Amino acid sequence: MKYYLIVGEASGDLHASHLMAALKQEDAQAEFRFFGGDLMSAVGGTRVKHYRELAYMGFIPVLMHLRTIFANMKRCKDDIVAWQPDVVILVDYPGFNLNIAKFVRAHTHIPVYYYISPKIWAWKEYRIKNIKRDVDELFSILPFEVDFFEGKHQYPIHYVGNPTVDEVSSFCKGYTESHEAFLQKNGLDARPIIALLAGSRRQEIKDNLPDMLRAASAFPEYQLVLAGAPGISPDYYAQYIGGEKVKVIFNQTYPLLRHAQAALVTSGTATLETALLRVPQAVCYHTPIGKVIAFLKRHVLKVPYISLVNLIANREVVRELVADLMTVDQIREELHRILYDETYRNQMLAGYDYMASRLGEPGAPARAAHLMVKLLKQKG
Repeated sequence: MKYYLIVGEASGDLHASHLMAALKQEDAQAEFRFFGGDLMSAVGGTRVKHYRELAYMGFIPVLMHLRTIFANMKRCKDDIVAWQPDVVILVDYPGFNLNIAKFVRAHTHIPVYYYISPKIWAWKEYRIKNIKRDVDELFSILPFEVDFFEGKHQYPIHYVGNPTVDEVSSFCKGYTESHEAFLQKNGLDARPIIALLAGSRRQEIKDNLPDMLRAASAFPEYQLVLAGAPGISPDYYAQYIGGEKVKVIFNQTYPLLRHAQAALVTSGTATLETALLRVPQAVCYHTPIGKVIAFLKRHVLKVPYISLVNLIANREVVRELVADLMTVDQIREELHRILYDETYRNQMLAGYDYMASRLGEPGAPARAAHLMVKLLKQKG
């Protein structure tokens, strides 16, 4: 069959590439066409656009690039109609993908599957109407979404497990590099490591990295190592690093976490990866006009937490320093607890174990692919 996939960022490229590989196992003649990234290209098929040409974050950047965004949407819609796939598979990225789903539903008979559902339980819950109308099958990777979609909104979904569990499990099984070899390869000294994961988008890095660096620099007995994000140049990081002593390494996020004593992490999949690799962390997420955002977080957001670790555990496992709580002093204080309070560290690690038990076993891409092919064959 012919599969058309659409992703809008690095994490979607990663998850979609594994789904594509699993679909090949189910359907040896699978053909792929996609808006995606390098990892998807490595699996095979035709890339129409790179996700880096789609990813605009924040009100002003979106406003400035509206013409490009609309042109990309039109290109995508026209391409789907011309190629006539057996299914369109959307991966996260709801602002773009729900618009595509609406078009496909209105103008074609192609089924629409959503892998990694929009997080409407946190924000823009009204989108459930669009999902019910335009999405044929929704595949969830977060266990608490079942109650939200099925219990609250009577919309049946498929919980297939979490692909990050697969990615971390696969890495741990195959990673044999010693701590000394990792240090030597990256020009690091013998001090223990504080890992900095400042986000994958330019705006996130600009907002989060300076304060993270200032806070972590208060611990000279540790060395700071920043995980470079895909598509972000060393020059871009340099303008925010200033005179701080930090090593930037690329394409080694999992090895870095494996060898780190603690981590400062922006919200997103990185918080989950850090937890599954059992590194104590503080979640740091700066927002402009912090007090206003803090008010919105308390009174508008539908969920009590922003990190996946806490959402999955349904309790505070890691401290979230968000909006007005994200200050250099607060980060420094939390980092001190993580590094030097053994009871606190052990409580966090126990929370990680509980969270992992709720996620379930590896195998999410394989389960999703098997179910997708089965459903398509039933309909076709």
